[in-house]
Amino acid sequence: MTTIYAKRRERLAAQLGAGGIAIVPTAPERQRNRDSDFLYRHDSYFYYLTGFAEPGACLVLTAEGQATLLCQPKDLEREIWDGYRLGPEAAIATLGVQAALPSGQLDAELPRLLENRQRVWYPFATHDGLAARVEGWLAQVRARARYGVLCPPEQADVCLLLDEMRLIKDAHEQDVMRRAAAISARAHVRAMQRSARMLRAGQDVREYHLDAELLAAFREEGSQYPAYGSIVAAGANACVLHYRADAAPVRDGELVLIDAGCELDGYASDITRTFPANGRFSGPQRALYDLVLASQEAAVAATRAGARFNDPHDATVAVLAQGMLDLGLLDSNKVGNAQDVIDSRAYFQFYMHRTGHWLGMDVHDCGSYVEPSEVGQTSQRRDPLSGETITNRPSRILRAGMVLTIEPGIYVRPAPGVPEPFHHIGIRIEDDAIITEGGCELITRGVPVQADEIEALMRDGAAAA
Repeated sequence: MTTIYAKRRERLAAQLGAGGIAIVPTAPERQRNRDSDFLYRHDSYFYYLTGFAEPGACLVLTAEGQATLLCQPKDLEREIWDGYRLGPEAAIATLGVQAALPSGQLDAELPRLLENRQRVWYPFATHDGLAARVEGWLAQVRARARYGVLCPPEQADVCLLLDEMRLIKDAHEQDVMRRAAAISARAHVRAMQRSARMLRAGQDVREYHLDAELLAAFREEGSQYPAYGSIVAAGANACVLHYRADAAPVRDGELVLIDAGCELDGYASDITRTFPANGRFSGPQRALYDLVLASQEAAVAATRAGARFNDPHDATVAVLAQGMLDLGLLDSNKVGNAQDVIDSRAYFQFYMHRTGHWLGMDVHDCGSYVEPSEVGQTSQRRDPLSGETITNRPSRILRAGMVLTIEPGIYVRPAPGVPEPFHHIGIRIEDDAIITEGGCELITRGVPVQADEIEALMRDGAAAA
């Protein structure tokens, strides 16, 4: 494992330029209340380069490949309270860095390490106070100018380099993400079956019951924590895109939307399924569900190496636009045909988000959505809804090893002209996809998406309990 992180550091060092030096800190601990911290989670950039999950650490890397780790020193008394620390003495052999120092020496060591360097790389706008600390270290370097010391004249955002590195997942990363996806898929299955089982037993079912099932499944299979706050939305709550699991009742005859995924060894999964609480879709629910699934199938077909990031979204919108007309959500006498719906963005009333995002160490992972080689090719258009002028740039060309979500949806709030049988129905279907040369690998299909398969799963699961 050390070799993986060492190779990443080597790749980064080679991009720093002559005289370059990079400073990459981990995340700080965050206080939750008077005497309790939030559960600690490392900074993704730092972990990508070190595999080190302790707080209070910082990596300094030079263009020559010298990696210095500053970390918490061994402290037997604090370790009794807070847990084991690796310490600088063991860090060199364990993490494969060239040097290691106590984190308390950061302010003393950085001015020395920055002397006579050409460019300082560090993450911009991601760590509160870091830019000011860098300025303070540079001021100390500049104060030694009379002794022949040169102060670095350039600063650059190291995220620009690391984002490109992280965008393509290597074999190790893909394996971890497959395992995270499998755990999350089994958690969704458990939540579906619990919903049907409790309702058929006449029990009071709440959103938090299903959230608890997810959390139990994540932890029982070794996941460290959820990758994000789980969305468990019953009934009309599914029309709130970022709704969080709460105490609303899960009612017989309504749908439940669950958007949840675990994080495993630093990598996220992200799955959304929408299912009937009692295990049986009604007619209107099934009609909308099949439309969303058809739009996802179109998006999946458009997801492959050589395609553009926007292609799956465009494929989704084309299917949804026609389906909204066919089902009467939109009136063709008012909005025209499917292409008119797309051009005017009339579909936005029922589908207001994009069809996917990058996935990796962060659930909304880093990486530009614009093709770097074409960033200067711009065109402008006026948004038909907001009236704003929008600058278009060519979207990213998909390449093997990229990982993204494919997540179309439809959300029907009551409004004039909207058929009442569809009111308060929210549906989203989301899978995680690894780009391959010939298409994409859906790694989250351990939980079904076909309506018939969902009904069978919930029926069999409830009967077996």
